[in-house]
Amino acid sequence: MTGEPQIQERAAQHYAGIPVTVTMDGLPQAVDRGFPELFGWLASQGIAISGPPFIRYLVIDMAGELQIELAAPVGAPVTGTDRIRPGILPAGSYAVLRHTGPYDGLVASNATLRRWAQDHGVEFDARDTASGTAWRGRAEHYLTNPADEPDPARWQVDVAYLTSGREA
Repeated sequence: MTGEPQIQERAAQHYAGIPVTVTMDGLPQAVDRGFPELFGWLASQGIAISGPPFIRYLVIDMAGELQIELAAPVGAPVTGTDRIRPGILPAGSYAVLRHTGPYDGLVASNATLRRWAQDHGVEFDARDTASGTAWRGRAEHYLTNPADEPDPARWQVDVAYLTSGREA
């Protein structure tokens, strides 16, 4: 099940993230390894997470590789390591769709959001590169912790794409 897309103004968000290059098939394993590592590092540094964790999509080639960051929002910039890096999800107008259900439905929810944007003349802040589509602000915010809610039908994820601020 998926909600209705909408445009939301969002403030810039500092985060700590682990950059990863994966294929779609390798994404679940990267998430299963990366988020516990990130959360453990933040806890060891005494840094509180200030909101739901997210995956930031930097460059996407669905048939090839995805350049992503496994990220957790923080209240202020962090000093990272070789593996964990500070970042900022940019402020701006985001097209947002609330996905409810198992994670394997996220590909369809992303497609729904892109179709909605096309139908409504909304352009995204993205550009084509030799490596795939580069996104200035595209993320999936994981609102539900599966450890707290074991029923995948109740999991919620906000799919958010930064818009270009101009209509098609």
